[in-house]
Amino acid sequence: MSAEVAREPAAVVPVEANIVHGPPGSPKVVSSAWPLWKLILMALPQLGVQVLWCFIGPNSAPYMLHLGAGPSLATLNNIAGPITGFFTGPIVGALSDTLTSRWGRRRPVILAGLASTWVAGVLFASSEHLFSKDTAIFFAAPMYWVMDVTINILQTPHRALVADLASESQQVAMQVVFVLYMAVGNFIGFSIMQIYKVPVEHMLEYMLGICLLNTACILVQFSVARERPLKRDPDAPRQSVCAPVASVWRAVQASPRLLYHLAAVQCLVWVGNTSWNLYGGQWFADSVFGGNQHAPKDSEEYIAYGNGMAAFSFGGQLKSGLQLLSALAIIAILLTATLPPRLVYAPCIYVGLVVSICAAFFVGHAHTFAIVCMMLSIMPETGSFAIPFGLVATLNKHAELEGKSVSTALQMALLNCCVTIGQQICTVVLAVIESRMSLEAALPCIFMLAAGAQLVAGTSALFLNDAPPLAPGKADDSTSDLGQDMSRTSSDSVSGENVEGIP
Repeated sequence: MSAEVAREPAAVVPVEANIVHGPPGSPKVVSSAWPLWKLILMALPQLGVQVLWCFIGPNSAPYMLHLGAGPSLATLNNIAGPITGFFTGPIVGALSDTLTSRWGRRRPVILAGLASTWVAGVLFASSEHLFSKDTAIFFAAPMYWVMDVTINILQTPHRALVADLASESQQVAMQVVFVLYMAVGNFIGFSIMQIYKVPVEHMLEYMLGICLLNTACILVQFSVARERPLKRDPDAPRQSVCAPVASVWRAVQASPRLLYHLAAVQCLVWVGNTSWNLYGGQWFADSVFGGNQHAPKDSEEYIAYGNGMAAFSFGGQLKSGLQLLSALAIIAILLTATLPPRLVYAPCIYVGLVVSICAAFFVGHAHTFAIVCMMLSIMPETGSFAIPFGLVATLNKHAELEGKSVSTALQMALLNCCVTIGQQICTVVLAVIESRMSLEAALPCIFMLAAGAQLVAGTSALFLNDAPPLAPGKADDSTSDLGQDMSRTSSDSVSGENVEGIP
């Protein structure tokens, strides 16, 4: 998971320049407006990170099984992403916001994240080549945690870099760009799984290719990005190493009641999303197709496992296409303000409820039915990126107009932290279920949990207080501009920022 922290929205000055603000007391930098095509190239690394998450998410537990872990322990190791993301994103974001390197605030962090991801990713994928079959799992499991930390370091500054340089008028266009990159990244991630019948048997080849892709994307980004170094105010008090943690705590205390409501909905939605994003592949291969990755090669069960992963990959490709279309549709609805946000968000969640019920009780071994459910499962995820972050941005825009101190990015980081809580709940519950029954029988059970969580989340979303606060000096005449504000105020409102396991 990734998050950005404590950055006041950029203000447009008369010479078409942006003043980029950091946390209170931090230095400021002025940069000229950037052409849209350069911002599009600067956002390209989001595609590479999305490919990485899309591939590693559904294949992490099968890889642990491949190395000899039991089903319950292989699943439980997936809490690495949510736990490391919960802490890494906000802290790295805070450090990035105040970095005074001569190379800028964002690029040094991105470079450090890329180098460390290369090291951790290759070591993780090389476990079975470096160690014996009996000991490889003891190296791969902790290395997976390290790799999750490095990926979070890598991805955290990407959107912040674009947000620093984009003007207010460019925000909607950049939202569409990030949606496009996220969908294309997911499509590539699902597509490469079809190269080999059993992807986890070729983890090193996949990891090398994905790291090369991320390197190429960052080289393009660095070729156009130019950051002016931040100059620390000599009169400003120096921040301690605990300043990022203190910033998070202050943001929690000062947050509006709506943020807590959104956080609860976000947590429940991601219980359901995680069941598809992390365990959909195993459900296809083991439960729907009745395969077994440990069966002898060329056996019926081994072939069925490969066919199940191929069907999962195809369903993921369709899911990526629907993700792009649905995200653009949501943006259009919010721009035209034809519906209040809660009436857009709740139906998205209820679509997830329906397909989770189908997966738990009705799909069985119906291959085509499973693919359709897989495709439609993207709707709650798309809504969770568009609506909550946009509402936070809108509230803080009005607070800023009233002269109040705002922490938009940090509050968005807190919403992302709630995503990780939902991921942890899903993973821990499935691990407990797998300790009591076979993997094939356990996987449909997690969709029962997903359906229950999405039922509560969808109903709760209907009661969100999405009416915008009044701007100073305005009468209470209409709430119809909320959707427009949501789309204009933040490039994070359709966040491709990958949270762990988001395909």
